[in-house]
Amino acid sequence: MAELKNNKRKNTTTVIKVGANEIGKLPPQAPELEDSVLGALMLEKEAYMTVADLLRPESFYKDQNRHIYEAIRALAIKEQPIDILSVAEKLKSMGTLEEAGGVSYLSELTRRVASTAHLRYHAQIVSQKSTARDLIAMAAQVEEAAYDETQDVEELLGMAEAGVFEISQRSQKRDVTQIDPVITEALSRMSKAALNEGNISGVPSGFTALDKITSGWQKSDLVIIAARPAMGKTAFVLSMAKNIAVNLHRPVAMFSLEMSNVQLVNRLIMNVCELEGDKIKTGKFTKEERRRLDTKINDLYNVPLFIDDTPSLSVFELRSKARKLKREHNIELIIIDYLQLMNAQGMSFGSREQEVSIISRNLKGLAKELDIPIIALSQLNRGVEARTGVEGKTPQLSDLRESGAIEQDADMVCFIHRPEYYHLYSDEKTGKDLRGLGQIIVAKHRNGATDSVWLRFIGKYAKFQNENDAYEPDEQIAPMPEPAQNVAWSGTSAMNQMSPDGARIDNGNDEVPF
Repeated sequence: MAELKNNKRKNTTTVIKVGANEIGKLPPQAPELEDSVLGALMLEKEAYMTVADLLRPESFYKDQNRHIYEAIRALAIKEQPIDILSVAEKLKSMGTLEEAGGVSYLSELTRRVASTAHLRYHAQIVSQKSTARDLIAMAAQVEEAAYDETQDVEELLGMAEAGVFEISQRSQKRDVTQIDPVITEALSRMSKAALNEGNISGVPSGFTALDKITSGWQKSDLVIIAARPAMGKTAFVLSMAKNIAVNLHRPVAMFSLEMSNVQLVNRLIMNVCELEGDKIKTGKFTKEERRRLDTKINDLYNVPLFIDDTPSLSVFELRSKARKLKREHNIELIIIDYLQLMNAQGMSFGSREQEVSIISRNLKGLAKELDIPIIALSQLNRGVEARTGVEGKTPQLSDLRESGAIEQDADMVCFIHRPEYYHLYSDEKTGKDLRGLGQIIVAKHRNGATDSVWLRFIGKYAKFQNENDAYEPDEQIAPMPEPAQNVAWSGTSAMNQMSPDGARIDNGNDEVPF
């Protein structure tokens, strides 16, 4: 575009060129490269397979080029030849030949191609320009919504996060890797694992029997730890976080959607300093308890444990925070408490199951991207409560809430089960005393065996430890009742009774709203 200006002194007309920045910004585009790519696709037989993972019809800025690529892709899907004639026929059958510029334009595209040697490089540029346009369009929508004073800001943030995430997922491409470097990496990891004690190749939980099954939490794995309310999910992961961050000094990030950071740290103090919750709340300690607090609290300072207590955290916000933690602190493990309190804000779904599916899929993708294990706590449905006996109360994969998506995406599913909570004090088959014990059941293990282990649960300290670790039995271990009083507990006689750790027995009304 140009502006005409009359020069009266010389009685001539001067053409003043006006740049794009002076008349407004033009969308990112590379029309010459679009033409070159399409011409190459119609000249070289296998060219389409070179760019198929990079380009979509929407990647092209020019309308006629978009129609042409749609025809080329349709031919490729049916494994039909791709040349000027076949593309022209396909466009004609689709009713878009004229919009695509006709046969003359197709011929012109092939004449412009000097070489197909740099086809993929040119296609990458076309793809990048398309991504830039998508970002501009998304930002414009967010800007328009931001000016609307009736728009909820939280929903707006969710929309922005979801939009950027969708674009980033669409633009992420990983090249196919020849197997040799992958073998080298696998052997390197084996060599490092061989140097570790106890055959631990991943991040150790600190629970010896469990680590024998898992060999530690493995990189890129999504681990689901599920249980009914009051089974000790938070106590278990806090005990594990303490083992990893405090004892081993390895960086751990914990996202708590249910508890505030102070509540979480209070429970960690209970665990480490072995102080009862009531004492923590009131601050009234005996001399011995004050001495224990003053001594052991030092173990918690300067440990690489990072806590985020953002309520109703979206999976997109989690990704952003996790990337930053990985970059700045090189975290080795992420714990999420708990999955059902997360959301995929900014996206619309037909059901909660669809939203949970997006969340679990993104958690798995994040674990792969950061190459670290992610542990997400999850609730179980009420199916457990309807069954009786020691075996009946044992959780099953079908008890997972929204189990289809969670079970499919998880590399490992573990259950926490405390029979004592249901007033089941001994195993009828083995005679094992179940008081004060919690069972960790590995129900799904994509890369290993399934099994179960027993851990010691000390309710008043909200603490799990190895079954054989030293501990002092006290009133938290309920006395063994007479045989006639228990064993065949039906799930109804214990309504509103208290469990040994002070929690109310579940009466079926404790479901946490989504």
